[in-house]
Amino acid sequence: MPPFTFNTVGSIVFGEGAVSRIGALAAGRNWRKTLLVTDPGLARIGLVDAPVKALEATGVAVAVFSDVQADPPESVVLAAAELAVSFGADAVIGLGGGSSLDVAKLAALLAGGQEKLKEIYGIGNAKGPRLPLMLVPTTAGTGSEVTPISIVTTGASEKMGVVSPVLLPDVALLDPELTFGLPAAVTAATGIDAMVHAIEAHASAGANNNPVSQALAREALRLMGGALERAVNDGSDRGARADMLLGSMLAGQAFANSPVAAVHALAYPIGGHFHVPHGLSNALVLPHVLHFNAEKAGDLYAGIAPIVFPELADMAVEERGFAFAESLAQLSRRCGLQARLRDVGIPEDAIDLLASDAMKQTRLLVNNPRPLALEDARAIYRAAW
Repeated sequence: MPPFTFNTVGSIVFGEGAVSRIGALAAGRNWRKTLLVTDPGLARIGLVDAPVKALEATGVAVAVFSDVQADPPESVVLAAAELAVSFGADAVIGLGGGSSLDVAKLAALLAGGQEKLKEIYGIGNAKGPRLPLMLVPTTAGTGSEVTPISIVTTGASEKMGVVSPVLLPDVALLDPELTFGLPAAVTAATGIDAMVHAIEAHASAGANNNPVSQALAREALRLMGGALERAVNDGSDRGARADMLLGSMLAGQAFANSPVAAVHALAYPIGGHFHVPHGLSNALVLPHVLHFNAEKAGDLYAGIAPIVFPELADMAVEERGFAFAESLAQLSRRCGLQARLRDVGIPEDAIDLLASDAMKQTRLLVNNPRPLALEDARAIYRAAW
């Protein structure tokens, strides 16, 4: 067995109502002044109020930064870090979707004042130290609460990643009740995103693809494959919500150590240029990337296909990988997601731009099980259009 490294979060707290323990968890770690990072939507609907009260009830002072936006630009990250410094925060809590959690990670890191954002993009450039960190997801999709990755929009549209074990939080607090109010469309898009994490981690060509990540990816797909449509069709299905949140976290642990690849590389330019939500961007290119990869990774896809779609178990192995791609496309459509790039307003003449930008995602493309050139990217976008 080749050597590998598996890193993950220090502590995981999971269960309905777990967010009510946030104050006790913070106080038990001797946190006294915390920065809570979230987005304006969650602040507006009052989802932040109970955690703030729970923190304050245990003697923990709170400053709320609620200016996170989707695909956060550098300015948002820097503003959050500045508030942490001016408030004198001794810890950071991220509450929300992947963007809020990513901003919280970098705020905790940059508040130390020893590193500059522009100098830490890439793998292993962030060294720390950082402020203590707790992450509380409100969507079942990104798995950001257990990953050492933070994605930032630089310039007008390009996305870059900070990847370092120092970004792994001290505590991941997962409460399925926080996902009960998610709209069906968000549930579907974030759910497909989490499934992509598991699929790409399992088939990753990264040198650190390992049996722990593969086992987590398979369990994540088992949980989410049986729960996604139920959660979309009935947002109050408690079992489905719990399975989706746990599955998303397991997928996050998997791809945090066995990195994702071309699906994400081709999805990022879609979100960067046309502001399509990340999960939906993944769904739009997913079946077409899998079709492309099946020539090299067909056996890997065939092995996990029946976990999600048991009816594929009786199909010949050489056919199962391609059937897996089509079954995922059908699942996206049943969940109400748009099927083609044109459906989300992307013009055909943008294909060259998207392909060119996708090729800049070398951090991800190197993990793809089949080498992908510029013309391959163009062909995949054309098929998705």
